[in-house]
Amino acid sequence: MVALLELVSYTDRLLDSAAFADYCPNGLQVEGRAQVRRLISGVSASRALIEAGIAAGADLLLVHHGYFWKGEDPRITGMKRARLAALLGAQMSLMAYHLPLDAHPELGNNAQLARRLGLEVAGRFGHGPGPAVGCRGRLEPGLAPAVLAQRITEVLGRAPLHVPGRADSIRTVAWCSGAAQSYIEEAAALGVDAYLTGEVSESTVHVARETGMHFFAAGHHATERYGVQALGAHLAGRFSLEHEFVDIDNPA
Repeated sequence: MVALLELVSYTDRLLDSAAFADYCPNGLQVEGRAQVRRLISGVSASRALIEAGIAAGADLLLVHHGYFWKGEDPRITGMKRARLAALLGAQMSLMAYHLPLDAHPELGNNAQLARRLGLEVAGRFGHGPGPAVGCRGRLEPGLAPAVLAQRITEVLGRAPLHVPGRADSIRTVAWCSGAAQSYIEEAAALGVDAYLTGEVSESTVHVARETGMHFFAAGHHATERYGVQALGAHLAGRFSLEHEFVDIDNPA
């Protein structure tokens, strides 16, 4: 068991959350019980995850996608009211880390994705204020595009959208989990054989075709399941907490 504010302070420092100019507040978003014994982690703070946490007797939900996004309606009505009422009624805290959890070199979504796909991290890339969250690196030995697509399918549990490129063997790769399709031109400028992210836009396909770079859209949820699991396991080990990852399936 650990004090909630001690846990939050440690995690803020671990992920260096103050360094990021993010689209949402990172760290403690909803305050519940003062002590944490049981931790449930998940990708997004949906009503289904909240209900799973309540059923499990959790003191804290740890997520990648929390609440209070920049530009959203600030009123506590409808779906937002129902979610917050459920959290507060159960005295269950909500802790969320967005870009800091993408970027962490060991526990982050991109580091964990690399570990599972056999990608060797060689550096970072990506636009915007704060630390870069995208990764670039190598795939050794190189794989035929269809073989890499099959590996992604087996590891993530879903077949990616693949826009074919020129390379017969993929050895250099850039990747960024989630909705990072806007990084594709920066990835192409790196001269890599392939770029992998979660989502795709209409324009993404044209960029991939015209630059000759293989492009893989492997799913926002599917590419971001692993950072929060790793962070939850780390916190559980450090503070002797009970931890369970709950995967609320999402095809997006």
